Amino acid sequence: MSATTENVRITFRGEYDFGMDDKRRVQIPAKWRPAEGVAFLVLVWRASDQKHPCLLVLPPHTARKLDEKLEAMPFGDPKAEALRRLLWGDSDEVTVDSAGRICLPDKLAGKAGLGKKVMLVGLGDRFQIWNQEHYGETRTVDEVVRADAIKMI
Repeated sequence: MSATTENVRITFRGEYDFGMDDKRRVQIPAKWRPAEGVAFLVLVWRASDQKHPCLLVLPPHTARKLDEKLEAMPFGDPKAEALRRLLWGDSDEVTVDSAGRICLPDKLAGKAGLGKKVMLVGLGDRFQIWNQEHYGETRTVDEVVRADAIKMI
C-alpha cells in the first residue's frame, strides 16, 4: 500500500444492509471504498455494554493509531498484555477486491455470529459489521442511552 493511499481519509457514515456470500465476502458501500488492495484491520469487538459481539473494521490510519496506543502500554502490565491478546488474537487484515468486497475470515465471522444478512454501520473513522438481528437489539439499547450520549457532544 502506498503512503498516499494509506493516508486517504474516508468518513464512514450511515447504515447499510448487505448479504454475505458463501465465501464470506461482503460488499463495501461505494462511498466507503478505498483504492483496491488497501488493507483493513478487522477485529472481533464487544464493548462492555454490548450483549453481542460485532466486527470492528479499521482503515489504515485508524489501525495505526490503535497500534501506537497498544505499543505504548508497558510490556509487564498484565492488563495491557490481556488487551493485546484479546485484540490481536481475534483480528486479521482483509483487502478490498476489484469488485469492492472484503472477505471476512471464517473464525472472526463466526465469533461475531454473522450470517447471510449483515449490517454495516459507519462510526466516522471506522465501521462495524453486525449480525442483523443483533444490531436491532443494540439499536434498542442505544435509544435508551440516547439522552446521555447526546450530552457528550
